[in-house]
Amino acid sequence: MKKQILSLVLVSCLAACTQSTKKNETAIVADTSQTTTFKPVDFEEQLIYNRAVEAVIWGMPAVNSELMHESLLKVKGDYNQIIYWSGLINSKNQTLTPNPDVIYINPLYDTREGPVVLEIPAVDGVSSLTGSLDDGWQTAIEDIGPAGVDKGKGGKYLILPPNYKDAVPFGYIPMPSSTYTGFAILRSNLTDGSSNDIKRAIEYGKKVKIYPLSQADNPPPTTFVDLIDASFGNTIPYNLHFFEVLNQFIQREPWLQRDLVMIDQLKTIGIEKGKTFQADARRQEILNAAIKDAHSWIDKRYEKIFTPPFYEGTNWALPASQDVVKAIMSNYLAPNIYPVDERAISYSMAYFSAKKLGTGQFYLMTVKDKNDQSFDGSKLYKVHLPAKVPVKLYWSITAYDRETHALILDMKYSSRASTTPGLKKNPDGSVDIYFGAKAPEGKESNRVPTDPKRKFELLARFYGPEKGFFDKTWKMDDVEEVK
Repeated sequence: MKKQILSLVLVSCLAACTQSTKKNETAIVADTSQTTTFKPVDFEEQLIYNRAVEAVIWGMPAVNSELMHESLLKVKGDYNQIIYWSGLINSKNQTLTPNPDVIYINPLYDTREGPVVLEIPAVDGVSSLTGSLDDGWQTAIEDIGPAGVDKGKGGKYLILPPNYKDAVPFGYIPMPSSTYTGFAILRSNLTDGSSNDIKRAIEYGKKVKIYPLSQADNPPPTTFVDLIDASFGNTIPYNLHFFEVLNQFIQREPWLQRDLVMIDQLKTIGIEKGKTFQADARRQEILNAAIKDAHSWIDKRYEKIFTPPFYEGTNWALPASQDVVKAIMSNYLAPNIYPVDERAISYSMAYFSAKKLGTGQFYLMTVKDKNDQSFDGSKLYKVHLPAKVPVKLYWSITAYDRETHALILDMKYSSRASTTPGLKKNPDGSVDIYFGAKAPEGKESNRVPTDPKRKFELLARFYGPEKGFFDKTWKMDDVEEVK
């Protein structure tokens, strides 16, 4: 109750201290420091505004997830199919901070008609999968592959609908989902990034199967939807559509015990299970003002999640608070924490969670250079990676648009990785990676291009991280501007 009161006070203060901008904003704006001039005519309108802000913060991971299904329908796909990219992704993929150095194999499940089987192949030579199965709230149910439950042996994961009571057949790995729908994010790993390597990773990834348990005796062929040439994304819409998507999720999914307090909160703004979401012109104006201000608040809080840094004295940090990591790993059963605010920040810039972060992969992100200045796409930067990066699989660094948290549009490529063909090493085995609109002479193979008109952010991935990574005997330098 204290938290709700404090949040209402915070939002009320936010409304009182606003600056002028256009009303009924329908697009993400670059300057999130500007808030609205919303002025309630009575307490009822103030309550709608306050609760709309809370709905945005609370519902972020659900909307984030729902947007992927919305994009899938646009390309004629649906649940209980697998989306994949028959090559490395480009900026047509506008999901939140995706990995451009793997082959994505992503099943989306729907258990409303009963349990669904997700069949995972065993490790085959250098071919392996890294990933997790997430519910509709993007809470990891379990990890999959060598770092997951099957330990690389493969197996039949049985995704169970909410409150499923029947016995699980012998030979299946039970995956109880808190929601009817969800997805697995699976990455078919590369070794050298060559065309043959990519072909191998695709062929291995397409050994994954999804089908209803009711048809397990004679499984139908799995439908694979290739998105390599399709526009697909889940960047967050900071406008009325956010509430429309949240309503879709609420209508389909069951209420969780931890979230029952939100029933009346959502009813206030017009979202109620079993009823159509409708908003007249004035309510739309209030909701658009609320989500614009929520966006501003989230963006201001975003940079705070990079404290404390992973490496002391640098800006590299895990882009999620320790409470969020702890909550996800415990399925939100850890006592005395439900980090809704910090969860919203993380899911405003990423999708997917791992059950045991650090086993299969680990992430470090930065939004500022060595001098604590935001990255400017018109400037040139460099990061130094010492030799012998402690990973079993690979490392990579990707540049994303700072505003959308998606791949920078229309770039030839978006990252450099240990699997990148032609990547040049220094004589001592270390690597220098450059970020900017133009490469230094002779360094093109080690450059990640940026848009000179936009800001960007960097995400480093470490797949199969080893002890030396976590005890920090190996340390990555801060990013510095090259004058």
